[in-house]
Amino acid sequence: MRLPDLLSLKLFVAACEHRNIARAAQQEAIVGSAVSKRLAQLEDTVGARLLVRRRHGVAPTPAGEALLEHAREMLASVGRIERDMAAFNTGIRGQVRMLVTASVMAESLADDVAAFLQDPAHRDIQVSMEERVSPEVVRGIREGSATVGICWDAADLQGLQTRSYRHDHLAIVAHPDHPVAQSARVRFADVLGHEFVSMPALSAVQVLLARAAAVEGKMLAHRVQVSNFDAALRVVRANLAISVIPREVAEPFAAATGVRVIPLADGWARRRFAICFRSEDGLSPAARLLVEHLVRRAPE
Repeated sequence: MRLPDLLSLKLFVAACEHRNIARAAQQEAIVGSAVSKRLAQLEDTVGARLLVRRRHGVAPTPAGEALLEHAREMLASVGRIERDMAAFNTGIRGQVRMLVTASVMAESLADDVAAFLQDPAHRDIQVSMEERVSPEVVRGIREGSATVGICWDAADLQGLQTRSYRHDHLAIVAHPDHPVAQSARVRFADVLGHEFVSMPALSAVQVLLARAAAVEGKMLAHRVQVSNFDAALRVVRANLAISVIPREVAEPFAAATGVRVIPLADGWARRRFAICFRSEDGLSPAARLLVEHLVRRAPE
């Protein structure tokens, strides 16, 4: 079987959508007789009747319905090719909206995105980043409210495409006068008797800690609850409680203030993050470039 040409497929899709050959011809700026001839040639090419002529228009046959689905996919692919090639010829432009967790935002993402935007080839690309807890990141990507998400890789990412990003290591942060501060390394079970500065219940860190405490048959003792790592570090500096914070976030603060950072020895304390999106084919050229850049920035 010979392959149908793109113009015939485009006219066929228009005829099916309008249920009328004259309106399809008007949409494509072609005379009606030329459209009818093209559609007849298309039926001859595929070897099946595609349209039923009715008193007030046309309707696809079962074979026509099957071809309609394939034709739409082919035309969409051609459209993406045209957009991508035009973008490379004129300079890629556009906006990429991201949903990311607080850990990712506080650690390396800002620097990685800055490096991307500083490339002269990306001068016409804008990136927006909004903080969300991991379940909200995943939901936002699934619902299409953002193009790219970055969250804890243990989140429910089913149905999304993913790429590995960076990792971090959770640590206890304590005031120098706190009993835990003299340890070089601790297990989480050994500090459960102390009071904690807690993060929001749905945050990735808090979910991990609640699970780990439950395994030990205990509950976290919450002294203060805050909304972000910066606030948690300030509470620790006031010696009100200890906190569990990514080492990569805590160490710069510790260098400036003298609070102690004690790595957790538990295996779950080393976390990896995932870049997620609905489908690679659905990414705009700008979003695809950003994802590729972030994957390259991730350590092996």
